[in-house]
Amino acid sequence: MTNLLMQGVGMTSLRTRERLIQRLRDQGVTNMKVLDVMLNTPRHIFLDEALAHRAYEDTALPIGHGQTISQPYIVARMTEILLGAAGNGKLTKVLEVGTGSGYQTSILAQLIPTVYSVERIKPLQDKARERFRQLGLRNIQLRHADGGFGWPEAGPYDGILSTAAPQAVPDDLLGQLAPGGVLIIPIGGREQQLNLIIRDSETDKFVTRQLEPVKFVPFLSGTSR
Repeated sequence: MTNLLMQGVGMTSLRTRERLIQRLRDQGVTNMKVLDVMLNTPRHIFLDEALAHRAYEDTALPIGHGQTISQPYIVARMTEILLGAAGNGKLTKVLEVGTGSGYQTSILAQLIPTVYSVERIKPLQDKARERFRQLGLRNIQLRHADGGFGWPEAGPYDGILSTAAPQAVPDDLLGQLAPGGVLIIPIGGREQQLNLIIRDSETDKFVTRQLEPVKFVPFLSGTSR
């Protein structure tokens, strides 16, 4: 995969990827670790061949089953918030709700020791698993399940990140946050807000901050094969 990435032609060229990273900088993303990982992660492998030429546009794109690969800015922003809110060195285990294409998962896995990811749509999970294998990412654990229940057996988590928007925060996810843990989740229907929720380690209360308007696919219950 490294050879594919470093060919320096067409959609995989360094210049194409650097233009995307500059757009992220222009939008306020400053974490150099996040920007470096995104520069060196081949987003085109997370898309079907027909859309691969658009991989380095700063836009969400369809991946089938009514789902999308998130806009690069949103991936960078959520990852940066997660790292910043938790503090350096405090993120050792993170839960992602909604594996989707696996792109956000791959970014997290290059920055955090262990990533658990839940996906309700089995064909998407199967494709993501193959992409992780291609990239040599071995610190990702996958489960086919309803994301609203999280992954309690592997918790508690230092961080939880949701790639779909429920109408309200699922209690199960709050319960799986470790003391001092951070949940980043979009909330709402037609109008959504990205929320940062921290489990205060002293009071054990949840402190919520609304960050910015976003647009995610809805958070659905159940599983699909």
